[in-house]
Amino acid sequence: MFGAMKRFWPLLAGVCLIGWVLLTGCRRSPSDLATDEASITNYTVRGVVKSMKPEDLQLVIKHEEIPGYMMAMTMPFSVRDTNELRGVTAGDSVEFRMRVTERDGWIDQLRVTSNPTATESTNSSPVTATPTTNAPSAFRVLPNVPELKLGDLIPDYALTNQQGVPFKLSDFRGQALAITFIFTRCPFPLFCPRVTDGFATTQKLLLSRPNGPTNWQLLSLTFDPEYDSPETMKAYGQRWKADPKHWTLATGAFDQIEPLAISVGLYFGRGVSIADQNHNLRTLVISPTGHLVQQFPGNQWTGEELAAALTAATEAKDGRSSF
Repeated sequence: MFGAMKRFWPLLAGVCLIGWVLLTGCRRSPSDLATDEASITNYTVRGVVKSMKPEDLQLVIKHEEIPGYMMAMTMPFSVRDTNELRGVTAGDSVEFRMRVTERDGWIDQLRVTSNPTATESTNSSPVTATPTTNAPSAFRVLPNVPELKLGDLIPDYALTNQQGVPFKLSDFRGQALAITFIFTRCPFPLFCPRVTDGFATTQKLLLSRPNGPTNWQLLSLTFDPEYDSPETMKAYGQRWKADPKHWTLATGAFDQIEPLAISVGLYFGRGVSIADQNHNLRTLVISPTGHLVQQFPGNQWTGEELAAALTAATEAKDGRSSF
């Protein structure tokens, strides 16, 4: 019996140790919680709800400028509790708390300040006409650009890189190309910083593979070309340690950037302020033959996934990839 107890005690001690770890891991001290709160920056924000996706705990809000942090913009926000959306409908004017950490952001304390009026549009679809900058009362019809589908050849748009050198998308022929759309003044961690960080991870992974492909390129294209000059894009790339041999940061004319963006589901254009642009996200993978082989909507892709897609695209032929 003593021998059996002797064998039992180490097992009992192990169980107790596991229980203690689980208990202390779940019961966090007030100082731990205070540390978490200290890492969050809070902003009080006002805006108008343009559309809602309650099933995704998400809503699109056209918000006012957030002094010291972000310009006015139209963009999707996430909540962490479905109760936050109770009583909120598209068109409502709202006030909320925006909570931001180094790599995350969400909203809570959502409060309706006024309900929609009969004249206020609640249509969340992209509009087809926008006021121009030099004639506010006039309207400009957006380019009639066909939607790019997988396997389609990418049109040959002309842009300018961070060195101020003009180039065309066809200059990347022979290389797999990933394109994402950003603007350098975007601070919200789930948007431009996240996709740029994804590019940085992709670059690191592909450069670290001794037997990996070398015919690949990354292209970060601004949709705020009036502010994002080549010099601004160069400084932005340096902050993210972009290797100019593999990572181009580009700006260009509206008549080149706008149709490319529209063709993949982004919306912005000349005379449309950043506040009126619907800041959604797209990342494209293009084969060495110039065909679209993969499209990542939103920000849920990872650097590992993009690296895998680019690697597969290096061997793609006629717009077909093994990815």
